[in-house]
Amino acid sequence: MELGLEDWWPWYHRIIETFGYDQAKDEYAADLLSKLLAGKALDPAVLRRRLADWVVLVFGAGPSLEENLKQVIHEGVLHEFATVVADGATTAILQVAKAVPDVVVTDLDGIVSDILTAQKQGSIIVIHAHGDNIEQLERFVPEFSSAVGSTQVEPRPNVYNFKGFTDGDRAVFLASAMGAKAIVLAGMDFGSTVGKYSKQKVKSLAVKREKLKISRELLEWLAEKTKGSIDLYNMTANGEKIKGFQNIKPVDLKKLV
Repeated sequence: MELGLEDWWPWYHRIIETFGYDQAKDEYAADLLSKLLAGKALDPAVLRRRLADWVVLVFGAGPSLEENLKQVIHEGVLHEFATVVADGATTAILQVAKAVPDVVVTDLDGIVSDILTAQKQGSIIVIHAHGDNIEQLERFVPEFSSAVGSTQVEPRPNVYNFKGFTDGDRAVFLASAMGAKAIVLAGMDFGSTVGKYSKQKVKSLAVKREKLKISRELLEWLAEKTKGSIDLYNMTANGEKIKGFQNIKPVDLKKLV
């Protein structure tokens, strides 16, 4: 089932009410990103060509990331998947796996130099605009040679709403929207510990936990809405269980490809 924006708005309104976000600032950020991408914006069709009909491995930046990545490398199947990474997980893919992700989903909180390196080596970059990263957009978007823009409000020219809240769950929504055959989560713990590849300057652990709670609920909602049309798996052994995602062991990844 294709999820429309009418399905997304109740979630968005819950998010801005829960965290006190300013919708006007989200709108401004989307307009800004639209302008900054003028002349170098990529159409989402490039994402569909990269991800459609593939089993997509989505790496979050949780505490299990490095262990999960090493497990996938050990099984020798990393290059059998399309890979989508959330922001800071880019650094782990480059450094631990010596590999280049197919897609990086980022609000520019991670190590931007690593994301730029990934782009130079072939990654498609999806840059997200929201009210809290306006300064990062102004500073870093000009450094990228191209990108797909994303927003959590109404789409603009060059900027699309794939749905999702955090980089991690938005990466899953994007893979689903682009026609992935199946999705496997790795490094998505949804616990109270902040992973070493995640944003380290966390203003409030309580807020971080609430964000992760909504992120997990969004994934469970996606699983419910797409039931029967896409297979969803979770190999984050140390993480929270996610309804609608089948647990899978690294040794069983070979069965999916």
